Amino acid sequence: MMKAAELRQKSEGELKSELTALLKAQFSLRMQHATGQLAKTSEINRVRKDIARVRTILAQKAA
Repeated sequence: MMKAAELRQKSEGELKSELTALLKAQFSLRMQHATGQLAKTSEINRVRKDIARVRTILAQKAA
């Protein structure tokens, strides 16, 4: 889990690359869940919240 304070120190480019990586991880977790290969389903929620954190920080930097 990423802390908001850590994310605020990153540049906008780094945040966008982080967001892309998280979206890919979310897709991978969804596919694993659909095929029954995912052992820790809590990972899906953790990634969703991390995506929301990154998007929030990006919106704050844009404003």
